[in-house]
Amino acid sequence: MSSPTLERSFTTGSVATARLAPARPAVPPELRITDNPAAAVLRSATRGPIFRDVAAQTTGLSIATVNRQVSSLLSAGLLRERADLTASGAVGRPRVPFEVDTDSYVTVGVHIGFTVTRIVAADLSGRILGGLEIATPQTGSEAALTIVARSAKAFLDRLPRRKPLWTGVALAGRVDPAGGVVDHPRLDWQAAPVAAIFSSILDLPVSVSAHVEAMAAAELLLAGRDPGEETRPGSSLYIYARETAGVAVTLHDRVHTPANGPGSIAHLPTGSDVDCSCGRRGCLEATIGERSLLERAVRKGILPKPEAPRRPVIADLYRLADSGNDPARELLLERAEILGRTAALVRDMFNPDRVVLGGQAFTGYRPGMERVAKAFAESTTLPAADLRISRFGGRVQEFAAAVTSLSVFYADPLSAMRRAIRTR
Repeated sequence: MSSPTLERSFTTGSVATARLAPARPAVPPELRITDNPAAAVLRSATRGPIFRDVAAQTTGLSIATVNRQVSSLLSAGLLRERADLTASGAVGRPRVPFEVDTDSYVTVGVHIGFTVTRIVAADLSGRILGGLEIATPQTGSEAALTIVARSAKAFLDRLPRRKPLWTGVALAGRVDPAGGVVDHPRLDWQAAPVAAIFSSILDLPVSVSAHVEAMAAAELLLAGRDPGEETRPGSSLYIYARETAGVAVTLHDRVHTPANGPGSIAHLPTGSDVDCSCGRRGCLEATIGERSLLERAVRKGILPKPEAPRRPVIADLYRLADSGNDPARELLLERAEILGRTAALVRDMFNPDRVVLGGQAFTGYRPGMERVAKAFAESTTLPAADLRISRFGGRVQEFAAAVTSLSVFYADPLSAMRRAIRTR
């Protein structure tokens, strides 16, 4: 996958008014691999040109079924044929491969973090074309969502050659995917009308997902982009940590999405003496969150006290540790130790076939990953686990946003295309 150019911009002041479209109902994301034949054929073509007989072998569908689905997907504009790659020397009808149309359409994905919001554009193969990063507005939910949605609209307007199809929004908190509303305690949002505001401003169908569930879905639906990296069946436990912490479980090609919202590991005890907003000490999120870590680094004299307009960022702490500063290194390794022990605790509760770790608390400081693995191995009471780092590295938020915007297409592409075109 090509790496996008992230443009940093911080929205301040008032935002120009724009004509709003009527709000549409949210479309729940489909965080699963379906048995829809058109979806199976579309997924088979996401890695590049493929012949119909190869697609039949890959999907387990009959060649007649593949031919019918390819014809329908070609008519819908989701696939295109590559006559320039026709197999030569074949007897009978020429073998013409097909692939996903990666040039005509775009979806926009938005990951709203506690401090930073990422907006990305993706093509139908799941490749991120580019994006920008803005500060998450620290205002009421409707004002903040309006600012973010208008930033996404301005970004989308810079891609005039591609037809926009869908918007996906991933964020922490308790998400109602059917209603497109979110309770986000860290941002002090209650019943935030995410889907309504984004659909009104972007005039597109909108899906909203809990962000850790979307990250797990990215591993499921956008996996296998490189040879030998196919998703294996079974169960997976996805653990995320950066400013917030969360878990998601994948069972039999489906991300488990509880009706009452995802479970929480934010207040698991860690044994630290860090105060939490809940009134207790040592809660996981308060201990490993970047903002809390930076505050402790300032109090310990590892980082200088913030002076306007610049505040310390986590990269400052990483650079200090890499340069040989022992207190900085010890602080980061302490966080890694806590994360490894916590991951082992959660793993022992679920006993999944594999454990995937995602988020910059795991990936931001490379020596810390070794400490995470060591603490995990020493703390688990079960046999050795298949422990791995997310294939998306430091870009898990971007791909969570992208898969939220694409999942409905990967579940039922023809129906999704009709809905997307009908709403334009």
